Amino acid sequence: MIVQQSHPVTLIGGAAVNNQGLARALALAPVVVAADGGADTALVQGVTPDAVIGDFDSISESARDVIPDCRLHPITEQDSTDFDKCLGNIRAPLIIGLGFAGARMDHQLAAFNSLVRHPAQRCILVGEADLAFLCPPSLRLEVPPATPLSLFPMGAVEGISDGLNWPIAGLNFAPDGRVGTSNRTTGPVYLDVTAPKMLVILPNSTLESVAAALLETTSAWE
Repeated sequence: MIVQQSHPVTLIGGAAVNNQGLARALALAPVVVAADGGADTALVQGVTPDAVIGDFDSISESARDVIPDCRLHPITEQDSTDFDKCLGNIRAPLIIGLGFAGARMDHQLAAFNSLVRHPAQRCILVGEADLAFLCPPSLRLEVPPATPLSLFPMGAVEGISDGLNWPIAGLNFAPDGRVGTSNRTTGPVYLDVTAPKMLVILPNSTLESVAAALLETTSAWE
């Protein structure tokens, strides 16, 4: 394990990161880790990463010159993405990922795949408009009524809910079958799912509420 923290971690990827989004993440997760070229993104924002993890095919020489060698952790294998390498080498109560939901759809899909491949990690991926995370076995979210909420299965999964306009009890979800996009909250939300396969997608305005909910729940996948 490369990074072991008792505090939440902000993980920065190589896609664009805006000042406001980064400030909100740092307020919740003050330890900064960069995924390969995310080191350059962090430095542009005036932040020096506490660690850089990846295959180092994207980080610039100028970034490597600025960041102390003891914080650089190259992993040369090419069978996984840099985001996947980070999830496999960070131990923290929560990870907030920025710069992984950019213009390339394949990169975003790969990031979602990594969330499911590392179900024990509690990680929120924050994009320009939305955020996504893997639902733990059970979760209570304090969000306002009429908040858009989508559930997208990355495998076969069932569940029950409270606080959704369209409850999910009795439904069989699958990526090639029923999905739960464009639902809406009626108040605080309770979710209980049967497998570590369900992504929850919400507006990024709910980041603080989602982070609090994931930190508070004792329900976890192994």
